[in-house]
This record gives sequence, structure tokens and C-alpha cells, in this order.
Amino acid sequence: MAIYQYNFPTKIHFGPGAIALLPEALKGAGKKRPLIVTDRGLASLAPVRDTAALLNDAGLPVSVFSGVFGNPVKSQVSAGVAAFQAHGADAIVGLGGGAAIDVAKAIALMAHHPGDLFDYEDEKPGALPIDREIPWWASVPTTAGTGSEVGRSTVVSDDVSHVKKIIFSPRLLAERVFADPKFTLGLPASVTAATGMDALTHLVESYLARGFQPLCDGIALQGVRLLSQSLVRAVDFAKRIERGESALIDDEEHLEARGMMLNAALMGGVSFQKGLGVTHSLAHALSTVCDLHHGLANGICIPYAMAFNQSVAGERLSDLAILVGAHEESPAGLLRWLEELKAAIGIPRTLSEVGVRAEHLGRLVDIAVADACHPSNPRPVTRENFEELFRAALGCA
Repeated sequence: MAIYQYNFPTKIHFGPGAIALLPEALKGAGKKRPLIVTDRGLASLAPVRDTAALLNDAGLPVSVFSGVFGNPVKSQVSAGVAAFQAHGADAIVGLGGGAAIDVAKAIALMAHHPGDLFDYEDEKPGALPIDREIPWWASVPTTAGTGSEVGRSTVVSDDVSHVKKIIFSPRLLAERVFADPKFTLGLPASVTAATGMDALTHLVESYLARGFQPLCDGIALQGVRLLSQSLVRAVDFAKRIERGESALIDDEEHLEARGMMLNAALMGGVSFQKGLGVTHSLAHALSTVCDLHHGLANGICIPYAMAFNQSVAGERLSDLAILVGAHEESPAGLLRWLEELKAAIGIPRTLSEVGVRAEHLGRLVDIAVADACHPSNPRPVTRENFEELFRAALGCA
């Protein structure tokens, strides 16, 4: 596979070995002391080790901040800002999954902006303007899920309440994206599946979202097509590696599946500027109340959410059914395909299988009703609707 460059909305370098272009990009921007922001679990693994060595060998002394874990919280951002200042950094490389990249964006914001991170919360009355210097930063995704690498927002939770806060500005866009499928080859099957379902949910919900945005619609459809052809393959490759069958895997086929998943994920990150929907409000509540992985929450909930939407979005759900090759070119066909996909990649059918209980229901509904995603859902969602959806997803409807 070759390395390609395309600009949408920021400059993207895609292909095996694309990371080798990072030192040149930093030097071209006049940067000398980068800080890598990454997940705790990645810090000792090849993507971080190799990237740090690449930068050091190029005469770019690097420091690694690996204080990101779980759903990102404000204290991680504060610790990252301290690491940025201690290193005398002039650039940031966000390397990891969506959490690491979101924290990298927030560190870039707070490196030169005063006050508290949540003073910049999107649509907060009296929010401070994002009008000061943002350090040059690049994103290097190691999962194919959130699309945060091309996003203009960061989502960070309060340490105490765990409520997610969104900080948004076009100025938070990465200067460069290095989408190197080699960095995703070692992802476990479970992570590949959960992050893949996150990408799918972004694409599906943005296509269904209210409003006229034909550019996002087209990107979403192509993203769904790529994902429908690649996610099961990528998970199957991961399962075979976990069984010790690496020698039997065609490396080119594995790279192609992982590469198409990276593209599908970043296309989801672009398309959902149109809006998201009820699935995300369900998932945000589940992350807040039950600390459930965001992609896993989306993956479990999306069939129930699409069943709720079919009365008003039947034509678009049928479009998606045709695109993914469902057995029926109808909303019912898409719902069946979603359930079959979940079973094929190991996503549980219900929330009860991952420890969510009926006693969580009141708090889940409170958080979901207040969430900012469902107003763009094609069908309005009431408090009673949320309770019904959570009950259905729990398996008790």
C-alpha cells in the first residue's frame, strides 16, 4: 500500500509507514520539542516507543505523557499541561485512541489559555473565548473509532460527577493527521469491535440526523460502505492473532482491512459535524453512570435506537440496508444486519450482559435527557422514550 495525502478537513497522511513523515512535518513548522500524549496502556508498546525513537533520532527531543486512561477526565488534562510546561514543549503529538487524542486537544487548548478547562465548555453561558495560541499538534490514531483525529471538539468528563463536557472550536483541529494502519495491527479483537461500532454509530447517526448537509451525507454513506466491508475482517484477523495464527495471516489483507477502518472512522469524525442522535445520548449516559466504554455502549444500543427511529427515517434506513448488503432492503433488514454484525464481532446483545442494572435506570434517563446529541435525532426523544429505550436495551422490554 502506498502513502496518500488528502486534506479533509485537515492534512491527512494515510498508509503503512505514514508515521515516518512526522519529523519532517514538525521541522517544517519550526518545532523542536514535541510532547507525546498517549494512553497508559500504550506507553510501553511499539507505537509509542517507535515514534519516540523516530523523533529523538531526527534531533527532536521528545517527552512522553502517558497519564490518559479510561474515559478522559479534567485532572488528566491538568497533568498533561504540567508535563507540556516541564518539557518546554512547543508541539504535541496525540497518539492513541479517542481518549488520548481528546486529552491532547485539551492540553493544547490549556497550554496558553487561562482559567479552568470547563470555562471553555461549548454553549455554556459566559464561556471564555478560545482566542489565544494553540500549539502545533498532530494526531496519530491507534484505533479506528472516534474520529477525534479529524474533529474540532474534545470531550472530557468531570472527575467527580463524570458528566461529559464538550469543548468546541475549529482552532482545535490537528495540523496533521498520520493515519498509519500499522499502528492498529495489534489491537485486540474486543477493542477492534467496540471502536468499530463507535465509528459505525457516528456514520449512521450523522446520515439520519436532522438538517440539510449533503456533503456529510455522502461521506457518511461511503464510510458505512467501507466499514461494512472491513470491520468483520479486522476483528477476525485480531481473533486469529490471539489464537497464535499470525503466520497464517496475509499481511496485505490485514493492512487493507485496518486501513479501510481508519478511513471509515475519520469519515465518521467528519460527517457527524452534521449532528448525531439518540444512540449517543444513551451511550453518554452509560459512560457517565456505569463507566461503560463509549464504543461498546454505542454498539449495544444502536439496534434499539434505530428501531425507535424507523417510523420517521425509514427511507434512510433502507438506503443503509442496501449499502451494507442486508437480506432485506428495508429498515427491518438493517436492524437484522446490525444484530448479525454484533454477534459476528462479539458485541453483547443487551446492556444487562455488561453489568447495567434496572436500578441504574433513573440516573441514566436523567443524563440522557440532558445530553446534547439527541436534539438532532430524526425523531424527538422524550423522557418516557429514553426509559423505554434503556429497558429495551437491558432486555426487559
